Amino acid sequence: MSVLVYTENADGKFKKSTFEIVSYARAIATQLGTKLTAISIGDVSATELAALGKYGAEKVLNVSNDKLKNFINQAYASIIADAAKKENADIVVLSNSFSGRGLAPRLGVKLEAGVADGAVALPNLSDGKFRIKKTAFSGKAFAIVELTSANKVISLTPNAYKVVETNATATVEDFATENKATDFAAVIKDIVRATDKVSLPDADIVVSGGRGLKGPENWGMVEELADLLGAALACSKPVSDAGWRSHSEHVGQTGIAISPNLYIAIGISGAIQHLAGVSSSKVIVVINKDAEAPFFKVADYGIVGDAFDVVPKLITAIKQFKASA
Repeated sequence: MSVLVYTENADGKFKKSTFEIVSYARAIATQLGTKLTAISIGDVSATELAALGKYGAEKVLNVSNDKLKNFINQAYASIIADAAKKENADIVVLSNSFSGRGLAPRLGVKLEAGVADGAVALPNLSDGKFRIKKTAFSGKAFAIVELTSANKVISLTPNAYKVVETNATATVEDFATENKATDFAAVIKDIVRATDKVSLPDADIVVSGGRGLKGPENWGMVEELADLLGAALACSKPVSDAGWRSHSEHVGQTGIAISPNLYIAIGISGAIQHLAGVSSSKVIVVINKDAEAPFFKVADYGIVGDAFDVVPKLITAIKQFKASA
Protein backbone atom coordinates (compact mmCIF):
# COMPACT_ATOMS: atom_id res chain seq x y z
CA MET A 1 0.00 0.00 0.00
CA SER A 2 1.28 3.47 -0.91
CA VAL A 3 0.21 6.82 -2.35
CA LEU A 4 1.02 8.09 -5.86
CA VAL A 5 0.65 11.76 -6.80
CA TYR A 6 0.63 13.07 -10.37
CA THR A 7 2.51 16.38 -10.62
CA GLU A 8 1.58 18.63 -13.53
CA ASN A 9 4.08 21.02 -15.08
CA ALA A 10 3.81 23.99 -17.41
CA ASP A 11 6.71 24.32 -19.85
CA GLY A 12 8.88 22.21 -17.56
CA LYS A 13 8.10 24.16 -14.39
CA PHE A 14 5.95 23.22 -11.41
CA LYS A 15 3.42 25.76 -10.14
CA LYS A 16 2.06 26.41 -6.67
CA SER A 17 -0.87 24.05 -7.32
CA THR A 18 1.64 21.22 -7.82
CA PHE A 19 3.20 21.84 -4.42
CA GLU A 20 -0.29 21.96 -2.89
CA ILE A 21 -1.16 18.55 -4.31
CA VAL A 22 2.15 16.99 -3.17
CA SER A 23 1.65 18.45 0.34
CA TYR A 24 -1.89 17.06 0.38
CA ALA A 25 -0.74 13.62 -0.80
CA ARG A 26 2.03 13.67 1.82
CA ALA A 27 -0.57 14.29 4.53
CA ILE A 28 -2.63 11.33 3.30
CA ALA A 29 0.45 9.08 3.26
CA THR A 30 1.25 10.18 6.81
CA GLN A 31 -2.33 9.41 7.92
CA LEU A 32 -1.95 5.90 6.53
CA GLY A 33 1.65 5.39 7.63
CA THR A 34 2.86 4.69 4.10
CA LYS A 35 5.19 6.16 1.49
CA LEU A 36 4.55 8.81 -1.15
CA THR A 37 5.77 8.58 -4.74
CA ALA A 38 5.33 11.36 -7.31
CA ILE A 39 5.16 10.93 -11.06
CA SER A 40 6.05 13.63 -13.57
CA ILE A 41 5.37 13.40 -17.30
CA GLY A 42 7.13 15.74 -19.72
CA ASP A 43 10.39 17.60 -20.06
CA VAL A 44 11.29 18.61 -16.48
CA SER A 45 14.81 19.19 -15.17
CA ALA A 46 16.34 16.92 -12.56
CA THR A 47 16.64 19.88 -10.17
CA GLU A 48 12.95 20.70 -10.52
CA LEU A 49 11.99 17.05 -9.96
CA ALA A 50 14.19 16.65 -6.89
CA ALA A 51 12.59 19.79 -5.40
CA LEU A 52 9.34 17.83 -4.97
CA GLY A 53 11.04 16.22 -2.00
CA LYS A 54 10.70 19.54 -0.15
CA TYR A 55 6.94 18.95 -0.09
CA GLY A 56 7.02 15.32 1.00
CA ALA A 57 7.67 13.12 -2.04
CA GLU A 58 10.15 10.37 -1.23
CA LYS A 59 10.62 9.24 -4.81
CA VAL A 60 9.87 10.82 -8.19
CA LEU A 61 9.21 8.78 -11.31
CA ASN A 62 10.29 10.79 -14.34
CA VAL A 63 8.65 10.07 -17.70
CA SER A 64 10.45 11.94 -20.46
CA ASN A 65 9.34 11.33 -24.04
CA ASP A 66 9.06 13.70 -27.01
CA LYS A 67 5.60 12.30 -27.78
CA LEU A 68 4.41 13.25 -24.30
CA LYS A 69 5.54 16.88 -24.11
CA ASN A 70 1.93 18.02 -24.51
CA PHE A 71 -0.90 16.61 -22.40
CA ILE A 72 -2.61 13.57 -23.97
CA ASN A 73 -5.42 12.34 -21.77
CA GLN A 74 -5.47 8.65 -22.69
CA ALA A 75 -1.67 8.26 -22.82
CA TYR A 76 -1.10 10.06 -19.52
CA ALA A 77 -3.83 8.00 -17.83
CA SER A 78 -2.21 4.76 -19.03
CA ILE A 79 1.21 5.82 -17.74
CA ILE A 80 -0.10 6.92 -14.33
CA ALA A 81 -2.07 3.67 -13.99
CA ASP A 82 1.05 1.64 -14.85
CA ALA A 83 3.04 3.60 -12.27
CA ALA A 84 0.38 2.99 -9.62
CA LYS A 85 0.59 -0.75 -10.27
CA LYS A 86 4.41 -0.72 -10.19
CA GLU A 87 4.45 1.16 -6.86
CA ASN A 88 1.57 -0.87 -5.37
CA ALA A 89 -0.23 2.43 -4.88
CA ASP A 90 -3.83 2.02 -3.84
CA ILE A 91 -4.41 5.79 -3.68
CA VAL A 92 -3.74 8.14 -6.62
CA VAL A 93 -3.91 11.88 -6.00
CA LEU A 94 -4.04 14.61 -8.63
CA SER A 95 -5.20 18.19 -9.02
CA ASN A 96 -8.80 18.90 -10.05
CA SER A 97 -7.47 21.03 -12.90
CA PHE A 98 -8.40 20.88 -16.59
CA SER A 99 -6.19 17.83 -17.13
CA GLY A 100 -7.02 16.32 -13.74
CA ARG A 101 -10.74 16.36 -14.50
CA GLY A 102 -10.02 14.33 -17.63
CA LEU A 103 -7.60 11.93 -15.96
CA ALA A 104 -9.55 11.04 -12.81
CA PRO A 105 -12.41 9.08 -14.44
CA ARG A 106 -10.02 7.27 -16.80
CA LEU A 107 -7.83 6.26 -13.87
CA GLY A 108 -10.94 5.11 -12.02
CA VAL A 109 -11.71 2.70 -14.84
CA LYS A 110 -8.12 1.52 -15.36
CA LEU A 111 -7.53 0.89 -11.65
CA GLU A 112 -11.10 -0.22 -10.81
CA ALA A 113 -11.05 2.59 -8.27
CA GLY A 114 -13.60 4.76 -6.55
CA VAL A 115 -13.22 8.42 -7.54
CA ALA A 116 -13.67 11.55 -5.40
CA ASP A 117 -13.31 14.59 -7.62
CA GLY A 118 -13.11 18.14 -6.28
CA ALA A 119 -11.92 17.18 -2.79
CA VAL A 120 -11.52 20.11 -0.38
CA ALA A 121 -10.19 18.37 2.75
CA LEU A 122 -8.12 15.42 3.91
CA PRO A 123 -9.88 12.05 4.15
CA ASN A 124 -11.71 11.24 7.36
CA LEU A 125 -10.50 7.78 8.36
CA SER A 126 -12.59 7.34 11.50
CA ASP A 127 -14.29 3.98 12.09
CA GLY A 128 -12.02 2.45 9.49
CA LYS A 129 -13.93 4.18 6.70
CA PHE A 130 -12.55 6.46 3.99
CA ARG A 131 -14.68 9.58 3.67
CA ILE A 132 -13.88 12.66 1.57
CA LYS A 133 -15.46 16.12 1.63
CA LYS A 134 -15.88 17.39 -1.92
CA THR A 135 -17.72 20.02 -3.90
CA ALA A 136 -21.14 19.16 -5.33
CA PHE A 137 -23.72 20.73 -7.65
CA SER A 138 -21.12 22.77 -9.56
CA GLY A 139 -19.59 24.09 -6.35
CA LYS A 140 -22.86 25.26 -4.79
CA ALA A 141 -22.71 22.66 -1.99
CA PHE A 142 -20.46 20.09 -0.34
CA ALA A 143 -20.89 16.34 -0.14
CA ILE A 144 -19.26 13.69 2.04
CA VAL A 145 -18.54 10.62 -0.06
CA GLU A 146 -17.28 7.27 1.18
CA LEU A 147 -14.87 5.33 -1.03
CA THR A 148 -15.27 1.62 -0.36
CA SER A 149 -13.13 0.25 -3.21
CA ALA A 150 -9.64 -1.09 -2.61
CA ASN A 151 -8.15 1.49 -4.97
CA LYS A 152 -9.03 5.18 -4.76
CA VAL A 153 -8.53 8.25 -6.96
CA ILE A 154 -8.75 11.72 -5.40
CA SER A 155 -8.58 15.01 -7.27
CA LEU A 156 -7.98 18.06 -5.06
CA THR A 157 -9.61 21.43 -5.73
CA PRO A 158 -6.86 24.03 -6.32
CA ASN A 159 -6.22 26.35 -3.32
CA ALA A 160 -8.10 23.95 -1.01
CA TYR A 161 -4.95 22.83 0.81
CA LYS A 162 -1.89 24.73 2.01
CA VAL A 163 1.65 24.23 0.77
CA VAL A 164 3.71 22.48 3.47
CA GLU A 165 7.48 22.34 3.15
CA THR A 166 9.59 19.63 4.77
CA ASN A 167 13.31 19.03 5.05
CA ALA A 168 13.14 15.82 3.03
CA THR A 169 14.77 15.04 -0.28
CA ALA A 170 13.49 12.88 -3.12
CA THR A 171 15.27 10.37 -5.32
CA VAL A 172 14.53 10.60 -9.04
CA GLU A 173 14.10 7.52 -11.23
CA ASP A 174 13.40 7.26 -14.94
CA PHE A 175 10.16 5.45 -15.66
CA ALA A 176 9.08 4.09 -19.02
CA THR A 177 6.08 2.08 -20.16
CA GLU A 178 4.96 0.64 -23.46
CA ASN A 179 3.28 3.28 -25.61
CA LYS A 180 0.11 1.91 -27.18
CA ALA A 181 -1.00 3.29 -30.54
CA THR A 182 -4.56 3.63 -29.22
CA ASP A 183 -3.31 6.04 -26.56
CA PHE A 184 -2.36 8.49 -29.30
CA ALA A 185 -5.52 8.35 -31.39
CA ALA A 186 -6.15 12.00 -30.44
CA VAL A 187 -3.23 14.31 -29.70
CA ILE A 188 -2.69 18.01 -28.97
CA LYS A 189 -0.51 19.53 -31.65
CA ASP A 190 0.22 22.84 -29.98
CA ILE A 191 -0.49 24.81 -26.81
CA VAL A 192 -0.39 28.61 -26.71
CA ARG A 193 -0.09 30.05 -23.21
CA ALA A 194 -0.57 33.64 -22.13
CA THR A 195 2.76 33.79 -20.32
CA ASP A 196 2.39 37.45 -19.37
CA LYS A 197 -0.71 36.82 -17.27
CA VAL A 198 -1.41 35.21 -13.92
CA SER A 199 -3.04 31.83 -14.60
CA LEU A 200 -6.69 31.82 -13.47
CA PRO A 201 -6.76 28.25 -12.07
CA ASP A 202 -3.57 28.90 -10.06
CA ALA A 203 -4.32 32.46 -8.94
CA ASP A 204 -4.57 33.32 -5.23
CA ILE A 205 -6.43 36.53 -6.08
CA VAL A 206 -8.84 37.11 -8.99
CA VAL A 207 -10.36 40.44 -10.04
CA SER A 208 -13.38 40.05 -12.30
CA GLY A 209 -15.61 42.46 -14.22
CA GLY A 210 -19.12 42.25 -15.60
CA ARG A 211 -21.59 44.19 -17.72
CA GLY A 212 -21.74 46.89 -15.04
CA LEU A 213 -18.50 48.25 -16.51
CA LYS A 214 -20.53 49.26 -19.59
CA GLY A 215 -17.82 48.60 -22.19
CA PRO A 216 -14.28 47.39 -22.91
CA GLU A 217 -12.97 50.94 -22.82
CA ASN A 218 -13.57 51.01 -19.05
CA TRP A 219 -11.42 48.00 -18.21
CA GLY A 220 -8.32 50.03 -17.40
CA MET A 221 -9.23 50.46 -13.73
CA VAL A 222 -9.90 46.72 -13.39
CA GLU A 223 -6.51 45.94 -14.91
CA GLU A 224 -4.83 48.48 -12.63
CA LEU A 225 -6.48 46.98 -9.55
CA ALA A 226 -5.45 43.47 -10.58
CA ASP A 227 -1.89 44.63 -11.22
CA LEU A 228 -1.66 46.25 -7.77
CA LEU A 229 -2.91 43.06 -6.09
CA GLY A 230 -0.88 40.65 -8.24
CA ALA A 231 -4.19 39.15 -9.32
CA ALA A 232 -5.49 37.33 -12.36
CA LEU A 233 -8.09 39.04 -14.55
CA ALA A 234 -11.46 37.44 -15.19
CA CYS A 235 -14.88 38.33 -16.54
CA SER A 236 -18.47 37.13 -16.67
CA LYS A 237 -19.93 35.23 -19.66
CA PRO A 238 -21.91 38.18 -21.10
CA VAL A 239 -18.68 40.19 -21.21
CA SER A 240 -16.76 37.53 -23.14
CA ASP A 241 -19.77 36.89 -25.39
CA ALA A 242 -19.89 40.59 -26.23
CA GLY A 243 -16.23 40.49 -27.19
CA TRP A 244 -15.16 42.94 -24.49
CA ARG A 245 -12.70 40.40 -23.07
CA SER A 246 -11.18 37.12 -24.22
CA HIS A 247 -13.10 33.89 -23.61
CA SER A 248 -9.96 32.67 -21.81
CA GLU A 249 -10.93 35.04 -18.96
CA HIS A 250 -14.52 33.81 -18.63
CA VAL A 251 -15.16 32.25 -15.22
CA GLY A 252 -18.35 30.41 -14.32
CA GLN A 253 -20.16 27.15 -14.96
CA THR A 254 -19.49 27.27 -18.70
CA GLY A 255 -16.08 28.89 -18.33
CA ILE A 256 -13.18 28.31 -15.95
CA ALA A 257 -13.97 27.15 -12.42
CA ILE A 258 -11.74 28.88 -9.88
CA SER A 259 -11.11 28.71 -6.14
CA PRO A 260 -8.83 31.62 -5.19
CA ASN A 261 -8.25 32.92 -1.71
CA LEU A 262 -9.84 36.23 -2.75
CA TYR A 263 -12.35 36.89 -5.54
CA ILE A 264 -13.36 40.50 -6.29
CA ALA A 265 -16.44 40.83 -8.51
CA ILE A 266 -17.02 44.26 -10.04
CA GLY A 267 -20.32 45.03 -11.75
CA ILE A 268 -21.42 41.37 -11.82
CA SER A 269 -24.96 40.57 -10.71
CA GLY A 270 -24.17 36.98 -9.72
CA ALA A 271 -26.28 34.73 -11.93
CA ILE A 272 -26.32 31.11 -10.76
CA GLN A 273 -24.15 30.02 -13.70
CA HIS A 274 -21.45 32.47 -12.66
CA LEU A 275 -21.67 31.54 -8.99
CA ALA A 276 -21.22 27.87 -9.88
CA GLY A 277 -17.70 28.57 -11.10
CA VAL A 278 -16.53 30.91 -8.33
CA SER A 279 -18.33 29.79 -5.17
CA SER A 280 -15.30 27.79 -3.98
CA SER A 281 -13.43 31.08 -3.44
CA LYS A 282 -12.40 31.47 0.19
CA VAL A 283 -13.37 35.17 0.37
CA ILE A 284 -15.73 36.92 -2.06
CA VAL A 285 -15.93 40.72 -2.33
CA VAL A 286 -18.73 42.21 -4.44
CA ILE A 287 -18.91 45.77 -5.77
CA ASN A 288 -22.29 46.57 -7.34
CA LYS A 289 -24.63 49.55 -7.31
CA ASP A 290 -27.68 47.24 -7.22
CA ALA A 291 -28.28 46.40 -3.56
CA GLU A 292 -30.56 43.52 -4.65
CA ALA A 293 -27.93 41.81 -6.81
CA PRO A 294 -27.91 38.04 -6.06
CA PHE A 295 -24.14 38.12 -5.56
CA PHE A 296 -24.55 39.94 -2.22
CA LYS A 297 -26.26 36.85 -0.77
CA VAL A 298 -23.07 34.80 -1.03
CA ALA A 299 -20.51 37.60 -0.60
CA ASP A 300 -18.29 37.79 2.46
CA TYR A 301 -17.97 41.53 1.94
CA GLY A 302 -20.16 43.77 -0.19
CA ILE A 303 -19.93 47.38 -1.34
CA VAL A 304 -23.14 48.91 -2.67
CA GLY A 305 -21.94 51.64 -4.98
CA ASP A 306 -21.05 52.61 -8.52
CA ALA A 307 -17.90 50.77 -9.65
CA PHE A 308 -16.68 53.98 -11.32
CA ASP A 309 -16.61 55.65 -7.89
CA VAL A 310 -15.58 52.69 -5.72
CA VAL A 311 -12.76 51.11 -7.74
CA PRO A 312 -10.67 54.31 -8.21
CA LYS A 313 -10.94 54.96 -4.45
CA LEU A 314 -9.89 51.37 -3.76
CA ILE A 315 -6.90 51.76 -6.09
CA THR A 316 -5.86 54.98 -4.33
CA ALA A 317 -6.17 53.34 -0.90
CA ILE A 318 -4.04 50.36 -1.97
CA LYS A 319 -1.35 52.66 -3.39
CA GLN A 320 -1.28 54.65 -0.15
CA PHE A 321 -1.05 51.48 1.90
CA LYS A 322 1.83 50.16 -0.21
CA ALA A 323 3.65 53.48 -0.01
CA SER A 324 3.44 53.49 3.79
CA ALA A 325 4.36 49.82 4.23
